[in-house]
Amino acid sequence: MGARHEYRPVYQTSLVDPAEFWSGAAEAIDWDVPPTQIVDTTARPAARWFPDARLNTSFNALDRHVPPAGSHETGSPESGADPANRPALIYDSAMTGARGVYSYAELLAEVATFAGAMVRLGVEKGDRVIIYLPMIPEAVIAMLACARIGAVHSVVFGGFAAPELAARIDDAEPVLIITASGGLEPGRKVEYPPIVLRALDIAESTAPRHVIVKQRERFPSIPFPAAQPATESLPSSDETVAAQWLDWADAVRDAEPAAPVSLAATDPLYILYTSGTTGKPKGVVRDNGGHAVALAWSMRNIYDVGPGQVMWAASDVGWVVGHSYIVYAPLLVGATTLLYEGKPVGTPDASAYFRVIAEHKVRVLFTAPTALRAIRREDPTAALAHHYDLSSLRALFCAGERLDPATYEWAAEVLLADRPDCPVVDHWWQTETGWPICANLLGLQQLPIKAGSASVPVPGYRLRVLDAEGNPVAAGTEGNIVIGLPLPPGALSGLWHDDEGYIRSYLSAYPGHYLTGDSGYFDEDGYLYVLGRSDDVINMAGHRLSAGSIEAAIAGHPAVAECAVIGMPDELKGHRPLAYVVLKAGAQVDPEQLRAELIQRVRDQIGAIATLHDAVVVAALPKTRSGKILRKTLRQITAGEEFQTPSTIEDPAVLTALVDQITLAREDSASENPA
Repeated sequence: MGARHEYRPVYQTSLVDPAEFWSGAAEAIDWDVPPTQIVDTTARPAARWFPDARLNTSFNALDRHVPPAGSHETGSPESGADPANRPALIYDSAMTGARGVYSYAELLAEVATFAGAMVRLGVEKGDRVIIYLPMIPEAVIAMLACARIGAVHSVVFGGFAAPELAARIDDAEPVLIITASGGLEPGRKVEYPPIVLRALDIAESTAPRHVIVKQRERFPSIPFPAAQPATESLPSSDETVAAQWLDWADAVRDAEPAAPVSLAATDPLYILYTSGTTGKPKGVVRDNGGHAVALAWSMRNIYDVGPGQVMWAASDVGWVVGHSYIVYAPLLVGATTLLYEGKPVGTPDASAYFRVIAEHKVRVLFTAPTALRAIRREDPTAALAHHYDLSSLRALFCAGERLDPATYEWAAEVLLADRPDCPVVDHWWQTETGWPICANLLGLQQLPIKAGSASVPVPGYRLRVLDAEGNPVAAGTEGNIVIGLPLPPGALSGLWHDDEGYIRSYLSAYPGHYLTGDSGYFDEDGYLYVLGRSDDVINMAGHRLSAGSIEAAIAGHPAVAECAVIGMPDELKGHRPLAYVVLKAGAQVDPEQLRAELIQRVRDQIGAIATLHDAVVVAALPKTRSGKILRKTLRQITAGEEFQTPSTIEDPAVLTALVDQITLAREDSASENPA
């Protein structure tokens, strides 16, 4: 992977001379017009990176790895393979049993053809396209095709309910929606066209001109409104028409491959919606130039992945992890990306991930801690994993939620017991940043791992921990994690049509800084410990206690698979921590004994002030599809407040069962203690 450099000097250079640092990083990208200005810090609402440069992200991800016909290029020394025939995309569906591999040349052909089909439908540079697809190759193809012609894609997680899809249609105002006949979950099928039709009915904005549907096996051919041929002329601007529906195969038939369009580095590449505090989703905007530079740099320096090597981000293209590390980053550096349709357990069992690693020779796996906890719960000794050859694995990365020390230790000492040279790396980033804020940079200088820490700040991120008044706090003291401006390349360039919302949400709390919304602390070695969202802090008798630190103490109990801690109102102390606990498969423990042991663990590890109110054993915790525990919803249910089932929920049945359990407990308590 080339010469390695020490972390500290590289990090300092990125802060002292960011223009020089990112100018060097930009050399990894092919530019139509190379940058002469690296950053414009006077731009509002956010700094603009490479403002005078031009490029095409799809070209950088595909075309430049495919030598023109007749050339004598034989591949890079790193990969040794013919670039055109090098695998670009591996598709593995545990739901259907389908397997497939696209070479760079094959993926380029598919992308160029679909881009041409969109051009034929009148999609132009700057138009928005909503992609509402399951984990199938067409999702990757559609995203790269949008990037090719300068259309701004907005991927909506497949299976989101119609009101959520409608809200995104209203905000983005797409000219085209790309969907499929349905998505597959263990034990159920979700038909997408009825959801799209309902969303179009709810949406208040002008309907998109077209809807393209990819028909999938295992779904009956779903009838949809009759469509005009793909070559039909567009309606005039004063006509009001419903969206015309097309089959994917019909849309691409005889389409002329589209060439990549030259775009300004500051032109938007995509909009990705994340939940907002007001209920209205926030449209995070990513640019083309900074995004390409940052992701290419991260692949080599953070993940240590290059040409011909397989990276598997076990996420979904609907989330930022899927955007960055399934679709764009691996392809930008000529690596092979893996698209997996399935779950860590239940497809068919807790060996699913390890079958994929062994079969496809995965170098780096990137997954959520909740996936590891699910595997650990089903297979505590990792016996199933040990049936597979995991020798290809260079590293296991986690993000999405804090990797608690107990899960880290299980992964490092049980799951990867035979691979002491394969580090388990927690790292931290957000939808807004688009790539890691903190990490152990394996391609730069691998540092010692500290359980519970996301390691050190990534070059480009000036991290600070501040108190409520904006003053830096001492090492070991918890506070609000902020990032000094300007944010590095690849971070959000704003919110879609909402500059005021961007300033209000991220910049107003601490002038000159971006507010991450997370709390944590630095230790004396400069390692950051991210303890959770700032609103998950429990204020107990004037002491601010992190739900994350209490969870870490509880998760270390040998019977506990995972847990969630919330703060319950208390007349005397303000709040008291309450834990919901899921036990490992086969664990036999008396609830009262478990409660006593967990209270003692919290006292021993946090201090006498952290008195656990109760520990309630539940069958499962409610989570989003990306693996985050729905702590706010847990607080509302526990307090008996009204709540809405979050649109991002993985399994509504888990929430229903929890509501029933808590309601029954509340009624039992009332009958035992009548007023």
